[in-house]
Amino acid sequence: MALQDYFTGLQHVGIPSKDLDKTIAFYKKLGFEEAGLFHNGENRCAFMRYNNLTIETWEGDPVTMKNGAINHFSMNCTDVDKAFEAAKAEGFDMVNDEIQSIPSFWDNGIRFFNILGPNHETIEFCQIV
Repeated sequence: MALQDYFTGLQHVGIPSKDLDKTIAFYKKLGFEEAGLFHNGENRCAFMRYNNLTIETWEGDPVTMKNGAINHFSMNCTDVDKAFEAAKAEGFDMVNDEIQSIPSFWDNGIRFFNILGPNHETIEFCQIV
């Protein structure tokens, strides 16, 4: 099967934050709602949602503070194990050697992997467990 058989569309866009509280306030002012606030180690990560657009923003990573600051976009994965195998079989430029996980996100965690596009953009395939 092909990689596109294992995702349904855009899940979120990832943007690192210099000041997470300020970032949350900015998106709330734009009309976004805080869909989730989680801890990943000592750092916080917020998911801000407006209709069908979700922005993941987090603290603790470098922020470029210039155009092109989006870190990644994420596809909503239905079966991350099969998607990972398909991506490898199809010869995509794999960022990860194995599926990653963050157990503290959402109710039961997330599992994901990343590939690189032709412009060195990071594309995440993420399954909410």
